[in-house]
Order: sequence, then C-alpha cells, then structure tokens
Amino acid sequence: MTDWKSITLTLGHSPDPDDAFMFYAMAEEKIDLRGYRFQHILQDIQTLNERASRKELHITAVSIHSLAYILKDYALLPSGASMGDGYGPMFIVNAGHGVDPDADTEARRNWLRSKKIAIPGKMTSAFLAAQLFLGADFDYVVVPFDEIFDAVRSGVAEVGLIIHEGQLTYKRDGFEKVIDLGEQWKLRTGLPLPLGGNVIRKDIPVAVRRELADILHESIAFGLKDRAAAVTHSMSHARGMDEPLADEFIGMYVNDYTLDYGDSGRQAIRQFLQEGFEAGLIPQPLALEFVGEEAGV
Repeated sequence: MTDWKSITLTLGHSPDPDDAFMFYAMAEEKIDLRGYRFQHILQDIQTLNERASRKELHITAVSIHSLAYILKDYALLPSGASMGDGYGPMFIVNAGHGVDPDADTEARRNWLRSKKIAIPGKMTSAFLAAQLFLGADFDYVVVPFDEIFDAVRSGVAEVGLIIHEGQLTYKRDGFEKVIDLGEQWKLRTGLPLPLGGNVIRKDIPVAVRRELADILHESIAFGLKDRAAAVTHSMSHARGMDEPLADEFIGMYVNDYTLDYGDSGRQAIRQFLQEGFEAGLIPQPLALEFVGEEAGV
C-alpha cells in the first residue's frame, strides 16, 4: 500500500496570479500540510489539460471542457474553481477593425463566423464556449494564450479569443471587444460560466483525496483572509499588470465559487458539458464526481 506522505505529489497549475493566489499558503507553508509534500508545476492550461489526459499529475488545474476526456482517471475537487460570473473569455480585434458598434448579438455572431479566430487551445473551456456560441464549424488557428494579441496584430488571425489577464488589458493594448462569452452565457442561462477547476487522480484513496481537498480549501481561504500578502506573492506571475490590476483580476476568479462551487456552480458545469454533448462537441454525457461526494463511500 502506498504511503502518500512518503512521496512528493505533483501539483499542476497555471503561471497566473489567480492560481498563484490560490496556492500561496501551500507554497509558503502558511498552513498545515499534514505531512504531505508538493511539487508545484507551473504550465499553461492547455499543457496541463494534455498532461491530465495522460494521467501524469496527481493534482492539477484543468479546463472544465477537458473533464469530458479525463473523468475516468480524475475526480473534481470542490475547491479551486475559476468561474466567470457575467464575464469570461472574449473575442477581440484590432481597434477600429471590428463589427459595427450598433450591431446586435446575432449580427456579431454572424460577423465572427466569417473571420479566422486565434484560440488558446482545443481543450480549453473558452473554445467550447466559442463553439456553443458560434457553432462547431468556424475557422480557427491554435495559438498559445499569451501570443494571441500578437497573432491578431500580425494578421495571423483576424480575431482573438482571449483568456486570463487579457480580459483586463485588451483596451490598453490596442484592441476592442466584439463579444464576451461569459456575459452571453449568463444572459442565456442565468449561471456563471465554468472555466477551470482542480482535479485529483482516482488512484489516490478516497480518504487521502478528501484530506488533500481540505488542504486546498484551507489554502484558498488563507489567501482570501491574508489578501494583501497573497496578492504580493502573486505578482511574479502578473504579466504586464501592476498590483491594483492584478488584484482586480484575482478578484474576478478567486471568490466564493473558488472556495466551493455551490449548487449554482455545480449546475453550471453540468449544463455547460451537457450542452457540449448535445451539440456533438463532447463524445459522451458525463457523470461528474466531486471529492467528498463519491458514490458508494
């Protein structure tokens, strides 16, 4: 039998200020880690999705979209959600090259369908949200999320689908918004748009999973309580953001949903993935399993 405290657990998360904020207390050992050891692995979300598909990491952040392909190996932790409550990934263009400012949502949808769009990865939740909004058959090119602005500037793509801090910096960087997918989802469903979550391997015993889930919850709660120190810790990952802007970004994606999805967060995930299945974008319907709610335990 594996002694899970005798090995170093791999913990994957994005090199972004919101993830750094969540894991601040764990990284700096501000809380009781209960004898567990962690190797923090910082990689972009598309890479983490791919690594989860190969069952390479014990615990990792993933796109909610990617759950469709990893639930045989991973359970969803109840803490660590990134939910866009009325905001989220957005389509941007070079300033002055967008749709008519007076165009309605349907006109904007049709306009976008005629453009080549830079997306941050096929397993990202942003891409699934884009497919649900535009339909499956639109022209796109995959570009690392932090190179999408450059792809649009250079003409590699006419439109960019941006995630992370770009949602706050796009105007400053010379772009304009066409559609915010989180806003559209909220208007249509009344729910937050589920973007990211944390998962843990199912070959880890249930009791250990639950203990690790508690540690993650405590880490997030500690950061929210000791906010100034946690934000300062996160600044090394705040690409192009000063501290007030980084704090605003963290506030968008580290909140009550992050401590626990709650009923509306769980409903949002189920509806998001069910719509993906019904649209033929996800291969099978999913039975979500949250740590702490395992069947038959």
